[in-house]
Amino acid sequence: MAITRLGPNQDITAAKIAGTINFKNLIINGDMSIAQRGTSASSLTTGGYSTHDRWIRGMANAGTWTQSQDTDVPTGQGFAKSLKLDCTTASTPIAADGNLNIGMRFEGQMLQQLKYGTSNAESLTLSFWVKSTKTGTFYAEFYNFDDTRHISKSYTVNASDTWEKKTITFEGDIAGTITNDNTSSLYLLMWLAAGSNFTSGTHTGVWEATVNANRLPGQVNCADSTSNNFYLTGVQLEADTSASDFEFLPYDVNLQRCERYTRRLGDGLWGKASSTTNMTIQCPFFSPMRATPSISAIASAIKTSDVTAADYTSSAGISGANINAYGARLNCSSFSGLTSANMYILYDNSSYIALIDAEL
Repeated sequence: MAITRLGPNQDITAAKIAGTINFKNLIINGDMSIAQRGTSASSLTTGGYSTHDRWIRGMANAGTWTQSQDTDVPTGQGFAKSLKLDCTTASTPIAADGNLNIGMRFEGQMLQQLKYGTSNAESLTLSFWVKSTKTGTFYAEFYNFDDTRHISKSYTVNASDTWEKKTITFEGDIAGTITNDNTSSLYLLMWLAAGSNFTSGTHTGVWEATVNANRLPGQVNCADSTSNNFYLTGVQLEADTSASDFEFLPYDVNLQRCERYTRRLGDGLWGKASSTTNMTIQCPFFSPMRATPSISAIASAIKTSDVTAADYTSSAGISGANINAYGARLNCSSFSGLTSANMYILYDNSSYIALIDAEL
């Protein structure tokens, strides 16, 4: 690889180092390295965010699954983590409305360079590594929330329980639109199972108004046995007609991109007691989030300590007030013995206290 040497007056930024990082990958956390919500979630029967940052599960009437961050990865490709879905209760035959997929949603303002709705609409090439117990026909699909259009393309898993690299090119949508805002526009879905509501029609493979029956003809049912596993890693999406090598980002850069959507609140925040039972904590976000987030307490018992090292415990967890994309004023109640107007430091002796969520 050629080495670019920067002059004394040049900024040393990732975007200016030729031949290295240029953020060509529209996928965030495609190497599955970030999992702020946790590394495993079991007894899953519905959709939602569970483990890996940015990756959302679509699911209904498709059995029961465990989703986890795994170390099974393709050999010699530079990946350390994968996303694993393990069927623990089968659904066979799958219900007509049954569905299971893993995917990612994109803000419209992140996609304006695709020029959708014009004759210059850019093609997208999706590349990824997949390993599945089930072989046969699988689908990757894009759904556009802004105009309810979609395109799906099939790929084949050839060998059971074997890592395979797949590349799929999707034509740009000259008739579609992508709104320039911070809400969901394009949605990538990687399908594992689908019932007849999604498979009984005729596949076209082009951008069109969404007709559910035409979306996934021939999609295999990964939910038909508790022996089935599905692994995914190295997901890259780029505006091009061919795939390039996976763009590895430094871990800290990857984490910072994920924190636009989700971030952990950990130990070490200082707060001020407003009474003997309540304290208020100021929590600035050092980079703004996508939108006003929600806050959910993870720890059941939040502790605080003053400068004399006396400990106080709240069983009420933590809640938010005056929250916006740039920070929050947090409340912690149900203490006993605080001194009003004194300063206290928050901790709970676990990995983190709360999850702050602004996901799509």
